[in-house]
Amino acid sequence: MQINRLFEIIYILLNKENVTAKELATQFGVSTRTIRRDVDTLSLAGIPIYTRKGKSGGISLLPDFVLNKSILSESEQNEILTALHGLVHVKAGEAQGVLNRLSTIFNKTAVNWLDVDFSDWEGSNDFNDFKIAILERRIAQFDYYNSYGQKTFRCVEPIQLLFKHKSWYLKAFCLTKQGMRLYKLTRVNNLIVTDENFPVRDLLSAEPDSDAQTTHTPERPDITFKLRISPEMAYRVYDDFTDDAIEKQPDDSFIVTKTFPEDNWVYSYILSYGEHAQVLEPEHLREIIIANAQNILANYIK
Repeated sequence: MQINRLFEIIYILLNKENVTAKELATQFGVSTRTIRRDVDTLSLAGIPIYTRKGKSGGISLLPDFVLNKSILSESEQNEILTALHGLVHVKAGEAQGVLNRLSTIFNKTAVNWLDVDFSDWEGSNDFNDFKIAILERRIAQFDYYNSYGQKTFRCVEPIQLLFKHKSWYLKAFCLTKQGMRLYKLTRVNNLIVTDENFPVRDLLSAEPDSDAQTTHTPERPDITFKLRISPEMAYRVYDDFTDDAIEKQPDDSFIVTKTFPEDNWVYSYILSYGEHAQVLEPEHLREIIIANAQNILANYIK
């Protein structure tokens, strides 16, 4: 495309004081007449490009030229460079090469403002494997555990990675179920990205059924519970709940009110606070937590 060739011509001239039309024509596989038309196009666009005839002649840019004087404002350059830094960390295509090239063109040293590591503490990194599967439209296979601990084998067409409520999910078309599904990445095991490609599907707007078990179903009615949480857990309270759910008490403890679909996850979550959380409401939830705590104690009493 002409726009890419024009961009490359500017980049070459920024790194070389002088280049001939023949050299550029050979590099791009076009005629010297096409290169001369490109030079005219760049000149009309305000790029200070000029040609010199003779033995030492050729095409050059004015010595002090940088691209930002003609095309992009200072803030626009910074937005582009910082966005590219984010893409570098998720290994999005040729982001590092583009970043280096634009840094040269803008005559800037880009600030490394962001660092992202999508692997867990044990070093697994399914995130980048799924990224490859999505971009290259390759079928993925994996074992998946639902919230009830049931293990199933999945063969899917990965569509999108989704970050929601502090967790990463995969939106994919399940070939077994013949429908959209949502999978929590931490429950994926033994991932294999196959060499088999799948066709383009316009499914991003489709609402997936949740194999991650994060949506409300009739079997999991909502429960609104109220907890008293001790001051020692302040860091978790502010990590896990929004301000409108928190009431700080005179003794620095917290009363937290929240609504979730009721299941074993809710019970385990409350128990994860140990002695620092007390269920105030509803009464049946208090009884369930007491029974769970007694069962835990029984595991340690012979």
